[in-house]
Amino acid sequence: MMDSTCAHSSSSAKVMENGEQPHVLAVDDSLADRKLIEKLLKNSSCKVTTAENGPRALEVLGLGDGQHNNLEGRISKVNLIITDYCMPGMTGYELLKKVKESSIMKEVPVVVVSSENVPTRINKCLEEGAQMFMLKPLKQSDVKKLRCQLMNRRS
Repeated sequence: MMDSTCAHSSSSAKVMENGEQPHVLAVDDSLADRKLIEKLLKNSSCKVTTAENGPRALEVLGLGDGQHNNLEGRISKVNLIITDYCMPGMTGYELLKKVKESSIMKEVPVVVVSSENVPTRINKCLEEGAQMFMLKPLKQSDVKKLRCQLMNRRS
């Protein structure tokens, strides 16, 4: 069945207009959750890079300490960041703020996920520029929704 929120045929939704799979950075301190997100994203034809915490995610994005917005430091362009809210050391909210403060990364949509439905937390993330706040566990339908948003942003 076709997802009504997405106007793309399933074949065209698999690649971006330049022929590449969208690259998603998935950040979660839980290995099980990282594996789940990675599996769901790969099922939706996304390229996935995972990070176990905020500082590691910043390194992947080229925003780590000493990297100073260095484009060469980035593994490759990231089209979407999905981050857990509750992580030791640096929360998903703090990671979101760092991404939105960066001149080269601020346009990248950030989706915050959490197992706790806390309205003040959700609003705080959305006010700081999160694209969306989703509750765990993520399902394939959630990823499809994200995939559609990603395609619509680029067209």
